[in-house]
Amino acid sequence: MLVIIDYGVGNVRSVTNAFRYISSDVTVSCDPAVIAAADGLILPGVGASGYAMEKVSPIAGVITEQALTGKPLLGICVGFQLLFETSYEMGTHKCLGLIKGKVVPIPTDRGLTIPHMGWNYVKFAEGMRLFDGLGDGKHFAFANSFCAEVGDPDAKFASADYGISITAGVEKGNIFGCQFHPEKSAADGLQVLKNFVNICREESK
Repeated sequence: MLVIIDYGVGNVRSVTNAFRYISSDVTVSCDPAVIAAADGLILPGVGASGYAMEKVSPIAGVITEQALTGKPLLGICVGFQLLFETSYEMGTHKCLGLIKGKVVPIPTDRGLTIPHMGWNYVKFAEGMRLFDGLGDGKHFAFANSFCAEVGDPDAKFASADYGISITAGVEKGNIFGCQFHPEKSAADGLQVLKNFVNICREESK
């Protein structure tokens, strides 16, 4: 069983529908006992990471504790941003700190349209399990005004070119994240979710 963590911020319904479409056994919950019993965790989110961190704080310790046991965790959009140490959205906020790095505004002084909306090509680093079977890169759907700067030497990351290089995905051991919305990215996005399900299945053996 996988648990989609419902902490009051995010695209829970669309993420749930996508996992159920690929016939994955998912439960939506923020109950610490249910989270602890899961084979894998999905942390969705939309909006501002500062507000999201405030909302998730009551169960942040449980999420971190479970991730540190080796349980697979997938952060999506704002959930991806919460994986890092610090966010500078709506002030300065300490995040989950599972991956070294920070979340900063996409620069506004280079003629870029903010927010970064729509489809963009994502290039994968070699050996990223989350993108297994998708070749060197694919197009995915984005909606973000902030981006992660990865400072973790143990993390692999995927990138999108938006006039600047934007971190589009990250992978560190059992910690995975997508800045884009796989649940809104057609067949290739569903393949990302299938890959995560397979990772959870392998790790639970």
